[in-house]
Amino acid sequence: MAYEFKLPDLGEGLTEAEIARWLVTEGQSVEEDEPLVEVQTDKTTVEIPSPRGGTVLKILVEEGQIAPVGAVLVVIGEEGEQLLRAVEQRDTRADAARAEPLVTVVPPEPVDAVRATPAVRQLARELGVDLVGVHGTGPGGRIQESDVRAATVSGDGRRVPIRGIRRAIVEQVSRAHREIPAVTFVEECDFTGVDVSLLVPLTVHASARSLVEHPDLNARLEGDDIVLYDRVDVGIAVQTDGGLVVPVVRACERLSVEEIAREATRLAEGARAGTLASEELRDSTFTVTSAGKLGGLLVTPLINFPEVAILGLHRIADRPVVRDGEIVARRMGNVSVTFDHRAVDGVGAAAFCLDVIARLQSGTADAA
Repeated sequence: MAYEFKLPDLGEGLTEAEIARWLVTEGQSVEEDEPLVEVQTDKTTVEIPSPRGGTVLKILVEEGQIAPVGAVLVVIGEEGEQLLRAVEQRDTRADAARAEPLVTVVPPEPVDAVRATPAVRQLARELGVDLVGVHGTGPGGRIQESDVRAATVSGDGRRVPIRGIRRAIVEQVSRAHREIPAVTFVEECDFTGVDVSLLVPLTVHASARSLVEHPDLNARLEGDDIVLYDRVDVGIAVQTDGGLVVPVVRACERLSVEEIAREATRLAEGARAGTLASEELRDSTFTVTSAGKLGGLLVTPLINFPEVAILGLHRIADRPVVRDGEIVARRMGNVSVTFDHRAVDGVGAAAFCLDVIARLQSGTADAA
């Protein structure tokens, strides 16, 4: 019997996904659990394995098309022309007019014409932009979202649909701003002895050690409960072409700075390529964010809902400070902690921030 494989529920409240790449072709034999198709969600690209072995009889959704959860993507069965003809005729039966369509799709664009990700191709279709005539500013001439949007500029302005990662960002930050009574504590830190190339890993390491001592900030607010965690899973905000995503470094309280650096690099590269699994982008217990040289003197980042706190790193620069009665130049920068005042008191947030700064200034995250 032929088996109709439907787009599964990928979690995170997602209702649709884009077919990024088929890993099989019609007529090909496939084993159970063999990679079948890559789909792109609002957050990442997910590889879906085949639920059973057999022959790929019919691919019903092409690359670049969007399918809702529950839509039939492919039919898998035994080899045989009779069964294949039955599959091909499924949309021509007498009651086809009364049957619901298998999937509502957007006509796909040839994938080899230009260098662009599926999300960028989808945006171009929505805006009516022909990618063949768009100059790509990304690596190797790859077309980015900003290139597509620039191509739609006119005297009457432009309209950009909110989709993909940007839509997820809109929903997340709107909820955080609407529901969280946020307060920000700020203190300056002397980064003169800090290896700036390892700034984020050092800060994550210092934060993890400090969170063990200040567990009220290593928590999530869920309904009427504050959930305190023994594990310290730190989300690190990463800017991508599609927007801001927050991959998660697990068990930071047990990792060295070097281990955190390696994992953070891997996650950042995967986030920018859109290849991270959904589990690598969720269930953090605390978040660290830094805009690097663009960090400004001070910003107040929104809390990554439903967490209760976020630590921000800001621009580091030479500033005149007083040391032992003398004015000297030091590498100074601000460190901020924005916290949910429903779950965290100001004294606790300030103590946590000062502990992180003390660890950074000491040159080792293990300092008291």
